[in-house]
Amino acid sequence: MSKKKKIACLGGGNAMPRAVLDGLKQKNFVEIAAICAMLDSGGSSGRLRQNYGIVSPGDIRRAFIALANTSPVIEELFDYRFQTGELQGHNFANLLITALELSTNDYEKTFDTLNEMLNVSHQVLPVTLDNSHVCAVLEDGSVIEGETNIDIPKHNGRLKIDKVFLKPKAKAYPKTINALHEADKIVLGPGDLFSSLAQILLTDGVSEAIKESEATSIYICNLMTKYGETNRFSVSDFTEEVEKLADFSFDRVIYNTKIPKKKRVEEYKKDHKELLEVVDFDEDKLDGDKFIGRDVLKKEGKIVHDPKKLTDVILKI
Repeated sequence: MSKKKKIACLGGGNAMPRAVLDGLKQKNFVEIAAICAMLDSGGSSGRLRQNYGIVSPGDIRRAFIALANTSPVIEELFDYRFQTGELQGHNFANLLITALELSTNDYEKTFDTLNEMLNVSHQVLPVTLDNSHVCAVLEDGSVIEGETNIDIPKHNGRLKIDKVFLKPKAKAYPKTINALHEADKIVLGPGDLFSSLAQILLTDGVSEAIKESEATSIYICNLMTKYGETNRFSVSDFTEEVEKLADFSFDRVIYNTKIPKKKRVEEYKKDHKELLEVVDFDEDKLDGDKFIGRDVLKKEGKIVHDPKKLTDVILKI
């Protein structure tokens, strides 16, 4: 029997679980290590962090749900969000994860319990368990602290982000480093560049482990630019910034070449006002050995990656 391919997937939010994990988990010859951002400071996760001094449960919850092998009822329950009352805005799974952490005071037991409850056969790992915040220095010298304040800017979002750092510094979770060393492929993204991916790459030990690993490193470029983070960014801009954060060059960069119709983009932006425009690319400026341009867009509806198309590209590298 052939050995399973080990793929470490790094990201946060909804993008990485839906774009990458959903597709890869369909392949029985793939062993996934989902490495999750842990410094969310907004919404339900942010409130729980502030009230109970825990790490953010939001992004790791999404990875567990994406890799779950259980009934749709259980998956819907884990994704349920309270609409009214004192729990308004809280997600059921966030509350469950918080309760597990507080009752056991042991993150290992928390993750093991979630694995059993959701019948997850892959690894879901936090990038760090340290209590830190991601901060951004804008071009005017002002400093924005906290993931949610970068994600949803209260400042002038036209100002360029010059630098991102963690305050205080955060150390990588040991099992995450092991997963990176053992991987055959390491996939970063897609996801918000400065509020999500940056915190992963800036966690002490992560970039070093990727550089030391013999794995092929792959960056998946976003489909659209985002107000306050990546205004007017092209594929080469995204790549330059992510490699600056990582302090190394990725072996491959996957980007989308399918330009959706303007009407479809405008419809999607009605519910996602933070998104600006489809990411532009200039093939003449992109090295064909490193940059892989493909149609990885869903055929209709939302402007999101098609997990099947993306998985096919990842596995062919």
